[in-house]
Amino acid sequence: MHPGSTVTMISFWLGTLLPLVYFPVFLTGIDSMSRFSLFLALIAVNILALIIGHNYQNSPIRE
Repeated sequence: MHPGSTVTMISFWLGTLLPLVYFPVFLTGIDSMSRFSLFLALIAVNILALIIGHNYQNSPIRE
């Protein structure tokens, strides 16, 4: 496994699972600027992780 493929794998799974963190933020409410900033940071990290991890393949290519 290449170091680049490890980063891709981690980014893919982070981008896939990070939206689960949105629920506690929604449940506690976005009633302050710090909560809103947290929410925007989560979205930014999620978008970045999806961009980096979009080429991830679950199984190695065999030739």
